[in-house]
Amino acid sequence: METEERAVVHVPPNEGRSLHMSGDTYTFKAVGENTGGSLVLFEALVPPQGGPPPHIHHAEDEFFWLLEGELEFQTNGRTFMADAGSFVYVPKGTVHRFENVGTRTARMLLAFTPAGIEGMFFEVGRPAAEGSSPSPPDQEEIEKLLAAAPRYNCEVLPPKQH
Repeated sequence: METEERAVVHVPPNEGRSLHMSGDTYTFKAVGENTGGSLVLFEALVPPQGGPPPHIHHAEDEFFWLLEGELEFQTNGRTFMADAGSFVYVPKGTVHRFENVGTRTARMLLAFTPAGIEGMFFEVGRPAAEGSSPSPPDQEEIEKLLAAAPRYNCEVLPPKQH
């Protein structure tokens, strides 16, 4: 039996590919390219009122570990608050969204397994230059997201369906 040998991944602090999407800032630490397709991991900075629209990932499970702040999660009609230290697991096929309903930026780690969904973020998001701030999604970003999502087995839902 052959085993695939992969390199150790090390991303120093404040490094990684950063982009703005859905009003948030995402900095990718691990992607399918350097994990053999096993996972994606990124840090998210979610400003007040930030967060994605309701959506479903049909191909991957998603994990959230909230490091700072508080977020409201909605999953299949259930709403709950998560604060610093909370862990949330969302299995594939689950309608979900999160929103920062607090007054300060929330910071969390997000992971997907298996990898692949990062392509959608890279296709839709805008590069985050050092010192830049995210803005709420404009019509161009919304259209790009709606066009790209099906290619990544992701379904974006209207806000009223959450």
